Amino acid sequence: MAEKHVALDKFRNIGIIAHIDAGKTTTTEGILYRTGLTHKIGVVKGDGDGATTDWMAQEKERGITITSAAVTCFWKDHKINIIDTPGHIDFTAEVERSLRVLDGAVTVFDGKMGVEAQSETVWRQANKYGVPRICFINKINQTGGDYWKSLESIHNRLSKQAFPVHIPIGFEKTINGVVDLIDMKAYTYSDYSDHELVQGEIPADMLERAKNARSLLVENAVEADDELMMKFLDEGEEAITIDELKSALRKRVLAGDFFLVTGGDGRGVIVEKVLDLMVDYLPSPLDVDEIWGQNPKTGEQVSRKPSEQEPMSALAFKIATDPFVGKLIFVRVYSGVLKSGSYVLNTTTGEKERVGRIVRMHADKREDIDFIGAGDIAAVVGLKATTTGNTLSDVAHPIALESITFPEPPVSIAVEPKSKADQEKMALALQRLAEEDPTFRVHTDEDTGQTIMSGMGELHLDILIDRMKREFNVEANIGEPQVAFRETIKKMVEVQGKHAKQSGGRGQYGDVWIRLEPNEPGKGFEFFDEIKGGVVPQEYRQPVMKGIRDTLEGGVIAGYPVVDVKATLYDGSYHDVDSSELAFNLAGAIAARDGVKQAAPVLLEPVMHVEVTTPEEFMGDIIGDLNGRRGRIDAMEDLMGGAKLIKGFVPLANMFGYTSDLRSMSQGRAASTMELAQYEEVPPNVAQEIIEKRNK
Repeated sequence: MAEKHVALDKFRNIGIIAHIDAGKTTTTEGILYRTGLTHKIGVVKGDGDGATTDWMAQEKERGITITSAAVTCFWKDHKINIIDTPGHIDFTAEVERSLRVLDGAVTVFDGKMGVEAQSETVWRQANKYGVPRICFINKINQTGGDYWKSLESIHNRLSKQAFPVHIPIGFEKTINGVVDLIDMKAYTYSDYSDHELVQGEIPADMLERAKNARSLLVENAVEADDELMMKFLDEGEEAITIDELKSALRKRVLAGDFFLVTGGDGRGVIVEKVLDLMVDYLPSPLDVDEIWGQNPKTGEQVSRKPSEQEPMSALAFKIATDPFVGKLIFVRVYSGVLKSGSYVLNTTTGEKERVGRIVRMHADKREDIDFIGAGDIAAVVGLKATTTGNTLSDVAHPIALESITFPEPPVSIAVEPKSKADQEKMALALQRLAEEDPTFRVHTDEDTGQTIMSGMGELHLDILIDRMKREFNVEANIGEPQVAFRETIKKMVEVQGKHAKQSGGRGQYGDVWIRLEPNEPGKGFEFFDEIKGGVVPQEYRQPVMKGIRDTLEGGVIAGYPVVDVKATLYDGSYHDVDSSELAFNLAGAIAARDGVKQAAPVLLEPVMHVEVTTPEEFMGDIIGDLNGRRGRIDAMEDLMGGAKLIKGFVPLANMFGYTSDLRSMSQGRAASTMELAQYEEVPPNVAQEIIEKRNK
């Protein structure tokens, strides 16, 4: 099916990002409805068929977005690829990988709550990738919704550089439109489901406020351009034309540290104003400029411009299993053209792959297209060895783009199939789910033979098990959640590792001296070779490193991986006949095991950054409960509507089941989020219990 051709400057790749329940998916639905892609607005929770972009069964039931859905729509001769991302903290990786390939974003806020915990997380992620944003304050038409208080919370918690471009007409239930500060006109509706906004004059009682807000906007916009600034200072605000103002605001927004703010009901006709802001102020692929990567053959830095004339380069940012077409790989093409039926090089794996079909996704509906050009996003069918973060490039002009990094999952559970028939299905299901989700890991515990699933949190694992059951018909027994503890050392030691078996015939002889010392947190394991002369021949040094590394990965005091250790091989001896790679491998292992025991080993545990939003009357109980879970309260803040925000750090081991405990403590009125902050040393009395339990 042929698509209408759109020039690159008319493309927009936009993410919708927000805290859970702020109304991202509803806003996306509103946008799809207004751009003519759907004939009715999907309802996220409760009645109806569910939202268009939430197409997994769990998404429809729970009313949350789990995977990022990519949808293409058209508005005022612009083509917009929209990615609706999850708001729940366990699915942060979904947001992270979406932002990596997007050019701009709309941040949605709940007008009754203002800036919430996860709003801050997604804002930080957008800052990390330098993604320009506009802000949409949703639900201001509901009881408790307040545009101005929400704006104040943006100023207090995210950025002072956020300026209204539209201000609401009315308050709560009486809201019926906005004043547009660019053209100083009112745009109103009689019912949110109207098909168009009615342009008119600004209500008299709002004129003063609108003029003040516009002056502030103009004053900040002209900073983008020295000539415009001089014109403004010499001739005043009236001298700045609408086109000059829009051009200056666009420059400021594209810089990534200046944000335009609008508000309204995400289900309603007012999202047309959000669409206008997307096309007027958010970047096209041309604004993002060239992308840099590495030539995998030479190691040189090379660049690609966003043009169809350049060699093809694309990044795979998401994998989804589609019930009808199999594995879908979502790609963002940065340069050149990706054609169906062509061969591409996966520069991450070094393999050549054939592109089968290319499909344009509309949530769970799809249309076949012949190619994807520079700056566009679509899904590819037929790539077998491509995973998230891989670069696809022209075979003759290879480039490896920077990959996407994901955190290590801190929560694990044991899972075993209920019957023999489930066993094979489970292996396939786990493999498929791990392909899709880079924060989900699966391994087999060597001691118990159990299959261990690891994820970002209880909800994350809960949903994966649910998907295993529904999509792959696997019945499984699930163990209690377990914490991914680590081990490390506190002091430097020098230790000998000697493996000698020489009782007649060909023996085994390996002898090494190793220095073990603590490494910087997060640095992992590093190996250094300081052998002078040939006391340990070159070919035996790698086996020594492998022996040390394998021993550390298997754990020494309680069977958990030993992390953040520097190992230096500085001396040793060998035997002309009896030495071998195996003997030195075993010598390295002995040195590592003995060395860790002497180097003041300690257990480390994942500590979560926890944020709880609660009505004031439950604050005392909640703080007491967090303290009882070995938590440290870090800060308390006042929120909109008399609510309080409690921030703190609590060991993950004490946070299982917290969501339901919090509900019963607060009559269901408090909410919490948590994400991994860092690994910290376990107190000696707690560590003793853990070690005894593991070594039973």
